[in-house]
Amino acid sequence: MKLVLWVLALFATAVAIVIAAQHDSGSVLMIVPPYRIELTINIFIISLITAFFIFYLLVRLIARVLGLNRQLHHKKINETMLAAVKAFFEEQYDKAEKAAATVLKLKSPPVISAINAAIAARAAHHQANYSQRDHYLDISEQKAPQEKALRLVTQAELLLEEGRHEEVLNALRSLYSIGGLQSTAVLQLELKAQQMAQNWDAVLELTNILEKRYPIDKTLIEQIKHRAHLENIKKHALNLELLNKYWNNLSPAEKLDSRLAATAARAYMALNEVSTAQKIIEQSIDNKLDAELISLYAKCLDGSVSWQIQRAEGWLRKHPNNAELLLTLGKLCTYCELWGKAQNYLEASLSIESSRAAHLALAQLFEKLDKPELAADHYHKGLGFTLKKLNI
Repeated sequence: MKLVLWVLALFATAVAIVIAAQHDSGSVLMIVPPYRIELTINIFIISLITAFFIFYLLVRLIARVLGLNRQLHHKKINETMLAAVKAFFEEQYDKAEKAAATVLKLKSPPVISAINAAIAARAAHHQANYSQRDHYLDISEQKAPQEKALRLVTQAELLLEEGRHEEVLNALRSLYSIGGLQSTAVLQLELKAQQMAQNWDAVLELTNILEKRYPIDKTLIEQIKHRAHLENIKKHALNLELLNKYWNNLSPAEKLDSRLAATAARAYMALNEVSTAQKIIEQSIDNKLDAELISLYAKCLDGSVSWQIQRAEGWLRKHPNNAELLLTLGKLCTYCELWGKAQNYLEASLSIESSRAAHLALAQLFEKLDKPELAADHYHKGLGFTLKKLNI
């Protein structure tokens, strides 16, 4: 429509000029040695307008041809990129890599280059072609330096799958330094890397952040946090000051956790802080009976064993048929040379549940009572129990 209007306007102008020129009999003389051209004013004007019109059409034609080439170029990029994405999600990684690499060879906007470099890198990674994967990431850095976040997240995720946790952490530090978003997915990447690196303080910081995010697996986060506390307690097991500081910073609920309490009690016992270990075990058992803590309580001995017997008997009144608790009471009574009570508790434990530990404790008791035949019998039964467990 615009072209038609332009043509009408040009012809209207030409007609107007011709009508006006009827009152003018002038001419135009053009000399280009050795040529000499003389035109009437009317013909000159019409020729000038015609030349302008032809020039305009040529310019439009060239522009359209160039525009068509650009459209074809963009169409090729889009179709090839879609083919790469489709092949990647179909897990045809060789085809995906090839298509994405083709786009990288074409002149395209930085964001398109970055996306295809990421696709090619991931496809190469799935084929265990790690050197080629790193090559594509380098191309992304060269062709799309402003798309740093996409490259770094891709790099971190792929290196994590390869187990290169230190390089993952370096990539994430670079991401954070440029203001990269600490999304839930990115923080989960860092959490896995920090676990691999055994940076348990960092793991705890991340779990505290992630447990407030949605959606997140709260149970998994609690398990990871629990593991981090266990490892930190073990790490501080040789330094009483650090161990005290760490244990005191735990929440009341965490201090009552059976596994944390058992790990802390062992650490305090190794540092000869037996009374502290006793209190930790007692508080945790008061909250919830646990076989590991009950067994550990029998090894946690100092000058207040009679008090321990009273506490254990209090637990027994609440849990009268607990074989592990009866075994612990038998060991505590043996330590205090309460032979009759010790024998009763140990035999009661065996009557509920036969165990190698109970047979061994009773054998040692009979040795102290100078009853070698009974001791030998329980040693034999304990050995038989062990062999049975081993299927020998």
